[in-house]
Amino acid sequence: MEFIGFFAAIFIGITLGLIGGGGSILTVPVLVYLFYIDPILATAYSLFIVGATSVVGSVSYFRKGLVNVKTAIVFGIPSIIAVFLTRAYLVPAIPAEVFTVGDFVVTNSILLMLLFAVLMVFASYSMIKKKKKVTEEIVQEQKFNYPLILLEGSVVGVLTGLVGAGGGFLIIPALVILSKLPMKEAVGTSLVIIAAKSLIGFFGESSATLIDWTFLFKITAFAIGGIFIGIALSKKVDGDKLKPAFGWFVLVMGIYIIIKEIFL
Repeated sequence: MEFIGFFAAIFIGITLGLIGGGGSILTVPVLVYLFYIDPILATAYSLFIVGATSVVGSVSYFRKGLVNVKTAIVFGIPSIIAVFLTRAYLVPAIPAEVFTVGDFVVTNSILLMLLFAVLMVFASYSMIKKKKKVTEEIVQEQKFNYPLILLEGSVVGVLTGLVGAGGGFLIIPALVILSKLPMKEAVGTSLVIIAAKSLIGFFGESSATLIDWTFLFKITAFAIGGIFIGIALSKKVDGDKLKPAFGWFVLVMGIYIIIKEIFL
C-alpha cells in the first residue's frame, strides 16, 4: 500500500504539471487512505506538500512574466493570516468528539474529512464545466475590490487551514473577477499565493504536532518529481482536455469519502 501511496504522490505532481493545478486536492486522501495517517496530521502534511510543489510549479510562470506580484500580496496577506491562525488556534480547538447523531459519533477527524470531501465535489465542478472560448483577452485597468478580496482571501485561508488543500479553484476565479487578471496570469499568481499561505500555515502548526520529517520530505520529493514529468508531458498533451476527466475522478473520490466516513 505504501508503494501505491508514493506512486500516487507522483501522480499528484504530474497533474499539477500537466493541468496547472487541482492535483493537490488528492494529497489528503492519499495520506489518509494509503499511508494511514491521522486526518488532522494529514492536513498539516498536505500544507507542506502543496506549498513546496506550488513553489516549483510557479517558477515557470515567473519566467514567463505571468505572476502579478502586487495582486499576490493584496490577496495573499488576508489568506496567509487566516491559514496561520486556523492551524495555530482553530484546528487544535476542535474537540475530539464534535457532536453525535443517534449512535453515530462525529469526531474531529470525520468532520475534517467530510469538509474535505465537500470541497472536492465543488472543485470537481470547476474542472468538469465547459469553459467559454476566449479569442482575445482584453487588458483591463486593474482595480482592487478590497472588501471582497479581504473576505475571499480570509475564507480561502480558513478552508486551506482546515483541510490542507490549496484552494486554487476558489482563488483563480476571484483573481479574474475581483482583480481583473487574465486567466494565465491568474493561474501563475494563484500558485504563488498557494505556496506562501500553505507553507506559512504549516509552520503555524501547533508545537505539539509530531512531524515525521523523513517521510514528509520523501513524499514531497516524489510529488515534485511528478511535476517535472507533467511539464514534459504538457508539451505533447493538451492539459485542458484532460481536466474534465480528472474532474470526474475527483468527484468520484469526494463521493467515496463521504460514503466511507458516514456509512463504512
